[in-house]
Amino acid sequence: MKPIGQPAEALQLARGQAGLLSTSQCVVLGLSTQRITNLVRTGLWRRIARSVYDTGYIDPDVDPLDWARIQSAWIGMLGLGPEAIAVGLCALALHGVWGLPKRIMPEVALPAGRFARGPETIRVRRFSSTLGTINLAGRLVADVPTALVQALPELDRNTAVAVLDSALNRGQLTDRSLSVVRERVRGRRGAARLHEWWPLVDRRAESPVETHARLDCHDAGIPPDDLQVILRNRHGTFLARGDLGWIRADGSWVLVEIDGRSVHAQPDALYGDRTRQNRIALGRKGTTLLRYTAVDVYRKGHIPAEVRMALDPT
Repeated sequence: MKPIGQPAEALQLARGQAGLLSTSQCVVLGLSTQRITNLVRTGLWRRIARSVYDTGYIDPDVDPLDWARIQSAWIGMLGLGPEAIAVGLCALALHGVWGLPKRIMPEVALPAGRFARGPETIRVRRFSSTLGTINLAGRLVADVPTALVQALPELDRNTAVAVLDSALNRGQLTDRSLSVVRERVRGRRGAARLHEWWPLVDRRAESPVETHARLDCHDAGIPPDDLQVILRNRHGTFLARGDLGWIRADGSWVLVEIDGRSVHAQPDALYGDRTRQNRIALGRKGTTLLRYTAVDVYRKGHIPAEVRMALDPT
C-alpha cells in the first residue's frame, strides 16, 4: 500500500493559517473525505474542531504559546467560514500584541451583527456597533483598538495593563487611540473596574514581566521612581540601564533588571551581564542592581520585599 503523505498544496495553504485547514478548503484542493480520514487515522492530521484540521505544521520561529494563541484565532475563523471576523483576544494574538493570557478561546463575529451557532469550542460574539477591521492574511480581523474594547473588560488587572503597555510600547496603539479605547469601552459589562487601572498603564514597559513586576511593587506601596533608568559615570559614559529604578535620599539608585530566560541564558549574554554589573560597581558607588527572572516576578511580594531591603538596609 502506498504510504500516506502530506498533500503539498494543502500544507502550503496551512502554513499561512497556523497549520490549519477547513473541510471546505480541502474540498477546493481536491482532497476527498476518504483522504482526509486517512490523514487523520495515520496521525498526520488531527481534527481539533468541527470541520477544522491541524496538519501538524509549526513555525519554529514563533514562541509555542504565541503559536497556540494564533491557532485559536484561526480555529474560530475557519470553523465559522470565510465571513468570520477574528475579534477580542484572538484579534490581538493575530496582531502580535504581547501579554495575553496563556490560553485563549477561539472567538469570532459575523458582519452586520449577524449570529450563527458554531461549534461549542468557538465563541460567536455579536456587536451592535460597526467593527473596525483590517485585512490580515486575507481574513478580516478586528483592529487593535476595537479588539481591546472587546477584550479588556474580561481581563484581570495585571493582564489588562500588560496588554496595554505592550500595544503602546510597540506602536500598535497611540495616545489618541488609547483615548478612543477608553471612551468606547465605557458602559460595557465589566468595564467599570478599568477606571482605576488606566493610570497604571505605561508605554515604557518593554515586556509583560516588567509590567507584572512594576504592579507588584505598586501593590506593596513602593512603586518605582522611574523606568528604563540610564546610568552614567561622572564623565557621562554609559554604564547600564535598569528596567525599574528607585532613587535613594543620597542620590544612589536601586535598580531592578528582569532577565528574559531565553536571552540571558546564553553564554554571551551572561558575559555581558557580568560586565554590566562590574561597570555599575566601579562607576557608580552605592548603586544596587537586583536581577530577577520571570519565575521571581510571579512570586507575589518577592521583588518588592527585596527592593525595600535594598532601599533601607539598616
